[in-house]
Amino acid sequence: MPSEKRKLIHSLVFPAIFIFIIWMVKFSEIVFNIDFKDLGVYPRSVNGLIGIITSPFIHADFAHLIANSLPLFFLSTALFYFYRDIAYEIFFLIFFITGIWVWFGARESFHIGASGIVYGLASFLFFSGIIRRNTRLMGITLVIAFLYGSMIWGIFPEFFPEKNISWESHLSGLLGGLIFAYYYRKQGPKIKKYDWEDEEDEDEDDENQYWKLQSFDLPNKIKYHYKEK
Repeated sequence: MPSEKRKLIHSLVFPAIFIFIIWMVKFSEIVFNIDFKDLGVYPRSVNGLIGIITSPFIHADFAHLIANSLPLFFLSTALFYFYRDIAYEIFFLIFFITGIWVWFGARESFHIGASGIVYGLASFLFFSGIIRRNTRLMGITLVIAFLYGSMIWGIFPEFFPEKNISWESHLSGLLGGLIFAYYYRKQGPKIKKYDWEDEEDEDEDDENQYWKLQSFDLPNKIKYHYKEK
């Protein structure tokens, strides 16, 4: 199997499993007629601490679930494809830091859903491409800006007069993604250097070496010999 194809398949596995789990949680609520909303993050409450782990798997309804599933799958796949070596670290750091910040600073209400992770991944991929100045990653930055640029309004509470939108999760995820993009700026994918660039460098070195040798090999004094007739 070609390496690129194998890399793509690998990058799909974890996102698919994660999405499958959150859908199974919603189906379990329906089948067994139970409600997991009380397992969301409830700020500054001991009982609400469990939500740091459980809240991303819980969604209010199918509209909420679908709205998070599609960008979550795309963004996490991009993360695992382009940042394979540090993808798990980034994903779970965003996962936990979003929940922790919501627990410390959000309104007193149950906060549920994976939107904080979505914002965190979008933020990381967007800013990482800019910080690294990597052409391939800058392409991802442009895609993120095009597809999810409107998400920026999700961090402003005045755009959500209804109380059931956790803008605090959005803001926490966005800030977390930005911080980790900077912190991991020297880890992960490297800028590819092609063979022709090495050959050009070698040619320049050889040329410089030639003139260097020529300058040192020339005698310091030129002596002329005249032959008498």
